[in-house]
Amino acid sequence: MIRFTTTFTILAITILMGVYLSSILQVEKQQYQLDVNEHIIDSLILVNDSLSLKVDTLTRQSEIWDFGIQRKTQFLLDAMIYVESRDNDSAYCAGEDAAGCLQIRPCMVLDVNRILKKQNKTIQYTLTDRWDRCKSKEMFHVYCNYYNLTTLEAMARSWNGGPRGAVKTTTVGYWKKVRNQLES
Repeated sequence: MIRFTTTFTILAITILMGVYLSSILQVEKQQYQLDVNEHIIDSLILVNDSLSLKVDTLTRQSEIWDFGIQRKTQFLLDAMIYVESRDNDSAYCAGEDAAGCLQIRPCMVLDVNRILKKQNKTIQYTLTDRWDRCKSKEMFHVYCNYYNLTTLEAMARSWNGGPRGAVKTTTVGYWKKVRNQLES
């Protein structure tokens, strides 16, 4: 009987140890699966964030490119950038508080933002954006399209002299400089 009890006890302990070890292994397996799932979730969050960034970028581009940018204006912009800043994105004229490659003044940023708000666009520019060549060009296109400037001369002269700059005598000299740069 003692032998039976001892054998039974050893057998019971062995079974209990097996169950215990099996449950530990199962817990470890579940912990490993949780870690794997957490990794997958983190990866999916990164993919989601990346896609959100792409959507935001595409939304911004669609709002900007809505303005019907024409190919011919690229040559005009290159000439104006040379005339305005000698192709220098860091150019600054303290007397006019004009900054960047297109020498944009604060009143132009305000006007462009007013235009965008009037068109129910979500994009708005800051004074710091004047130093960014791409954003400066975007502001140029917003401005030209809003004021329906269709010729290179009207675009350049109005950029220099305001919405009615195309008819001001004070902008004739500016247009000559830009035209000379276009022809060079």
